[in-house]
Amino acid sequence: MAEQNNAIYLDYHSTTPVDARVVDAMLPYLRENFGNPASRSHAFGWTAKAAVDLAREQVAQLLGAQPREVVFTSGATESDNLALAGVAARYRHSGTHIITSQIEHKAVLDPASALEKRGFQVTRLPVGADGIVDPEAVREAIRPDTILCSIMMANNEVGTIQPVAHIGRICKEMGVFFHCDAAQAMGRVPVSVKDAAIDLLSLSAHKMYGPKGIGALYIRRGRPWLRLEPLILGGGHESGLRSGTLPVHQIVGMGVAASLAGEELALGHELERQQRLRDRLLEEITNGLDKVHVNGSMEHRLVNNLNISFDFVDAEALMLAMPQLAVSSGSACTSATMEPSHVLMAMGYSRERAASSIRFGLGRFTTESDISRAVELVVGCVPRLRELSPFYRPAP
Repeated sequence: MAEQNNAIYLDYHSTTPVDARVVDAMLPYLRENFGNPASRSHAFGWTAKAAVDLAREQVAQLLGAQPREVVFTSGATESDNLALAGVAARYRHSGTHIITSQIEHKAVLDPASALEKRGFQVTRLPVGADGIVDPEAVREAIRPDTILCSIMMANNEVGTIQPVAHIGRICKEMGVFFHCDAAQAMGRVPVSVKDAAIDLLSLSAHKMYGPKGIGALYIRRGRPWLRLEPLILGGGHESGLRSGTLPVHQIVGMGVAASLAGEELALGHELERQQRLRDRLLEEITNGLDKVHVNGSMEHRLVNNLNISFDFVDAEALMLAMPQLAVSSGSACTSATMEPSHVLMAMGYSRERAASSIRFGLGRFTTESDISRAVELVVGCVPRLRELSPFYRPAP
C-alpha cells in the first residue's frame, strides 16, 4: 500500500481536506472559547453564541438565504433525512406522494424507501444517458396528493448538474415543496435558493474544505408556510428542529468554509483552473488509451468531475493496481456494497460499463503534477489489466 504522503488525491467528491484557514478559525473554540452557546448567563456562552451566529450568517450568505433559515445538523445525510421525514410527518394529512429521481444519493433514496413502508408512495424519475432529470417529467409526475419533490443539484458520481431552477418553478407553480441535496454543488455552482424556488436544501461542510460531522438544512421561512417534524428531540435547540449541544468549533469551521467558497465562486479563477486540469486529464487519458467512455453530460457537469469507463477493465482491480492514486468507483458512501453504481445503471449503461467506471474528483489543492502522475498511472495500468481479458482486442 502506498504511503499517504506519496499518494495523489483525486477523490474530492468523497471528502475534501480541511483548509488551513478553516482549522485556524476552529482551534480557539476547542481551547479557550469552549463555552456552550445555550449558556445565557456568562461570557463563555455569549462568546460561543456569537460565533455560531456569525457562522449561520456565513452559510446563509452562500445560499442567498436569511440566517434564521439555516439549521445546523451533523451533515447532508441528516439534513436529507430531516427534509424527507420531516415533511412527510407534518403534511401526511395533505398527501402521501413524494417524487425523486433514480440517481439521488442514498441519503435520499433510503429515507424514501423507508417512507414507502409507512404507507407513502414514491415516484423515482428516470434519467437519460446524460444523467439529467427532465423538468417536464417532474410536472407530469405531480399528483393532487404530492407533497414533496427531492432532486439533487449535482450528482455525486457523474457530476451532472440538474435544472433545479426549472424544477423549482414547476413545484412552486403546482404547490409542491421542493427539496434539493446540494452537498456536491456548494462552492462549485452558484446557488440562490430564492431564484431557484428551493424550499429545503441540504449541505455538508466536508465537501467544501470544512470539517466532517457538521452540515446544515436550509428551511424556507414565509408563505406558503413550511413546517417540519424534528427527528431528534431533547432540548429544543435550532428552533426546536434539531436538539443537542451545538459543536461550536465545527460550526465555526463550516462558516469559514462557506465564506471561502463564496469568495472562490465570485472570483471564478479557481474553478477555471480545476476545469483546465480536468480537461487535460480527459484529453491525455483518451489520447493514451482506446475504448474509453465519459459517463454523463460534459456540458452540464461540475468542473472538477470526470467519470470514465474503461472497457474490459474492472474498476476495483484498476484501483488496486495503482494504490498511489486516490480515486473511487461510484459513490464513496456505497462503495462497500461492491454493487455496480445505481447511478450508471439508471442512466442505461450496462453492468459491465458501470463496473469499469472510475470517478476522478479534482479540488483546491490539485496540481499539474498530480494530473501528470495520474495519467501516467492510468495509461500504464489499464493495458496490463486488459491483457488479462480474453475479449479485449486493441483498436487497429
